[in-house]
Amino acid sequence: MQIRKKITITYIALSCFSTLLLCIAVFFLFKQNNEYYFIKRLQDRAKIASSAYFQKNQENKDSFQKFKKGGLEELIEEKDYELKVNSSNSFEYNTDLHLPHEFYDDVMKKGSGWIEEDYRYYYGQIFSEAGQKHIVIVTAKDRRGNTSTIYILQLLIFGGIGFIILAYFFGKFLARTVIDPIARITKEVHRISASNLHNRLADADGKDEITDLTKTFNDMLDRLETSFEIQANFINNASHELKTPITTIIAETEIMLLKERETEEYIHSLENINRQASKLGNLTESLLKLTQTGYDGTKQVLDIARIDEILLEVKASIDTLFPNNRVNIKLNAIPEDESLLTIPCNRPLLELALNNIISNGVKYSDNDEVFVNLTADKSKIKIAITDIGIGIPPEDIPYLYEPFFRGKIASKYNGYGLGLPLAMKIIRMHSGELQIQSETGKGTVVNITFEKTNIKNSNLKS
Repeated sequence: MQIRKKITITYIALSCFSTLLLCIAVFFLFKQNNEYYFIKRLQDRAKIASSAYFQKNQENKDSFQKFKKGGLEELIEEKDYELKVNSSNSFEYNTDLHLPHEFYDDVMKKGSGWIEEDYRYYYGQIFSEAGQKHIVIVTAKDRRGNTSTIYILQLLIFGGIGFIILAYFFGKFLARTVIDPIARITKEVHRISASNLHNRLADADGKDEITDLTKTFNDMLDRLETSFEIQANFINNASHELKTPITTIIAETEIMLLKERETEEYIHSLENINRQASKLGNLTESLLKLTQTGYDGTKQVLDIARIDEILLEVKASIDTLFPNNRVNIKLNAIPEDESLLTIPCNRPLLELALNNIISNGVKYSDNDEVFVNLTADKSKIKIAITDIGIGIPPEDIPYLYEPFFRGKIASKYNGYGLGLPLAMKIIRMHSGELQIQSETGKGTVVNITFEKTNIKNSNLKS
C-alpha cells in the first residue's frame, strides 16, 4: 500500500475514533443534563404536593393546587402520591405504584431518591409535619427530554458522518501535502545515474525534514561522485602503471625472437625482463595490500602487540633493504608499563605502514639521518618520524593520499605513489591519525597518533 493511502486511511481512522468519542461524551452529558433538570422540576412539585397534603383546610389545599397548575409548567401524565410512614422500616403502600423495593429503600435511607422506567420518572422525598412523616412521590413522563435526546442523537450521527466525509478529503489533502515533496525528490533521484552524478536535487527552503532529506541526498551524491572519480582515476593510473612493464616485457621478448643473438644480448635482455617483472610484481603486491585495508579502512583487527617491538622489526627489515641506512629509533622515553605500549592491531599491515613511511624518509633524504621517536602515556601512543630530505612542496600536500600521485620533486625517485596512501588507510583502520608537516629542501615530520579512547577492541581474539 502506498504511503499516501496509508496517511489518508490513518487520518480517517483517527478522525472517526476521536469523533465517536466526542459524540458519546456529548450524548451522555446531554442526557445527564436533561435528567438533572427534570428531576429538579419533580422535586419542586414534591414540595408543593407535600405542603398541600399537610394543609387541614380544604381551601388552602385548593390554593396550593391552583398555584401548582398556574405557576409551574404542566408535565405530561403528572401524578403525585402521599404515603404515610409508620416507622423507620414501614410505610403505607399504594397499589397504584409498581416500583421496585430498592427505590423505597433508597428514599427511606437517604430521604429522597428517583428512578426512571420507560421514559417515566419517579421522584420520592420524605417530609415531616408535626412529628408525622410522609413520603411524597411525584411522577411524570419526560417526552420533551426524550425528543431532545433523539434529536441530539440524530444530529451527532449525521454530523459525524459529515465530518468523516470531510476527513476523507482532508486526509487526501494532508497526504498530498506530505508526500508530494518526497515524490518530487524520488522523481529527481530517478533521473540521476552514474553518467550524470553531477546533477543535484533542487535546494528546499525551510528547516523541516524535507529540507534535511534533500541536503542528505545531495551530500550522498557528493560522496558518490567523489568515489566514482577516485575509482576512475585509480583504475586509469593502475592500468597505466601495469601496462608499462608488461609492454616492455613483450617488446623485449619480440625483439629477442626476431633472430638469433649472442649470449650477452640474451643475458642483457633477460636482466631487463627480470627488472620489469620485479617492478610488476612489486606494483601488484602494493595494490593487493591496498585492497586489504578495505575502501574505508575498516578491516578487522586481529592481534595485540607492543608498538616498540613493531618498530624494531621494521628497523630490521629496513636494514636488509638499505644496509647503509641511518635510521635512529629512540626508545629512551617509553614507559616501563607494558600495557601503555600495547595496541590491538593487524600486525603485518601496521608493520607495512610504518615501513613505508620510514622507508620514504630514507629514500627521499638520500640515505641521510631519519629519527623515529616513540612516546606513550595513558591517553595515547605517538610516533614522530623526522627526516632532513627533499621535503614536500605545499601544493603537493593535499594530494599525498591519492593513489599513484607523485610530486614533481618525488618523481625523480623510483616509486608508484602507493606507499603513503596505503599507510594512511592502515593507520586509519587502527583508529589512528596521520599528520605530515614538511618544508621544501628542509625535510619532513610525520606524526602518527593512536588515541587510547579510539582504539578498537571489538575484534580482538579472545
